[in-house]
Amino acid sequence: MKTEKEKMIDGEYYLAGDSILVKDRRRAKNLLHRLNITEYRLTKKAREILKELIPNADTNLYIEPPFHCDYGYNIYCGENVYFNVNCVVLDCAKVTIGSNVFFAPGVQLYTATHPLDAELRKTLENALPITIGDDCWIGGNSIICPGITIGNGCVIGAGSVVTKNIPDNSLAVGNPAKVIRKLNQ
Repeated sequence: MKTEKEKMIDGEYYLAGDSILVKDRRRAKNLLHRLNITEYRLTKKAREILKELIPNADTNLYIEPPFHCDYGYNIYCGENVYFNVNCVVLDCAKVTIGSNVFFAPGVQLYTATHPLDAELRKTLENALPITIGDDCWIGGNSIICPGITIGNGCVIGAGSVVTKNIPDNSLAVGNPAKVIRKLNQ
């Protein structure tokens, strides 16, 4: 029988109030408090906090506080990933971020989702993974919805809400985001 944490990571319905998940979120919140309040500047100590919070990040992860996430351990980053201020990553499912990816201020990545059925929604939730390829730029205040894949070399315009997958080398803008042209061709 799967644990609630295993169900969460696998995209199945799970109980968010499970004691292990509550403990994991509390741990993340404590680390975020240290990062966002105590250290605020990217110091040696802040880098140590980031390594503990997001252990699956490659080299040169740079985060401008404040930053928020649910767990941290479900965020996987390639090299040279930059989060500007006020970014949110609801990482109930795996969030895979390629190398050389830049997030402008206020970007939000949501893996968390909820059942449409009101009765189920009272007790259960689920999450779907997000994947962002290499060499992407996500514009300010954009929202990436659960289950989305953004290909390599993409630019997402500021304020976009990405509700469908975006193919490689695309410029996508709007709410909902639509590909308006191919890039690098």
